[in-house]
Amino acid sequence: MTTTLCRTVVLISGSGTNLQALIDGAARQELPIDLVGVISNRPGVAGIERAQKADIPAEVIDHTQFESREAFDEVLREAIQAYAPDLVVLAGYMRIMTPALVGAFAGKMLNIHPSLLPKYPGLHTHRRALENQDTHHGSSVHLVTEELDGGPVIAQSVIKIDADDTEVTLADKTKKAEHTLYPEVVKWFANGQLSFVQGTVILDGRSLASPIQLTEDIDIA
Repeated sequence: MTTTLCRTVVLISGSGTNLQALIDGAARQELPIDLVGVISNRPGVAGIERAQKADIPAEVIDHTQFESREAFDEVLREAIQAYAPDLVVLAGYMRIMTPALVGAFAGKMLNIHPSLLPKYPGLHTHRRALENQDTHHGSSVHLVTEELDGGPVIAQSVIKIDADDTEVTLADKTKKAEHTLYPEVVKWFANGQLSFVQGTVILDGRSLASPIQLTEDIDIA
């Protein structure tokens, strides 16, 4: 275990509710992290306001101002590295990353995806779960690799799909569960409990054979 705060940069594209969960956890001293920077690829999003309210350095690098994905990711890489992070957290960051950017932070970049991976990589996960009449849904925290939503899965929140669930209600329940799941995995990394060796997840000194599953009973009323 470590007593040094883990320097953490968060990438966002929108409202930043998972960012807020990290801000709150750090403020309660439940997470041994130092949120040193927040970067959004979109201007005017609520996540930037959340960071500013918490006195976290925040900046916007608007991807629409770049002629290519490679050019944007190069500037983003430099911006992230300027914070000298121990951990990079993707919290609703809606951009596909180039191999060069992923490689620059190999083994210390996490993402959360709203499905029980390997089910439903990509978009519209809640709709696809309902269309396939799944009984359970959830989110997965995984190591970011060059494969979209394909890195080793560390932990998942599992929620029950009710008969009256819609795409909206299922999205709400999934998001609420994420606010518990993501800080927990970040805490494992910050504490030195979680590491990656040649793409294998190591938790508490042991290779993780399957993702840790946290079952959530979510009430959105």
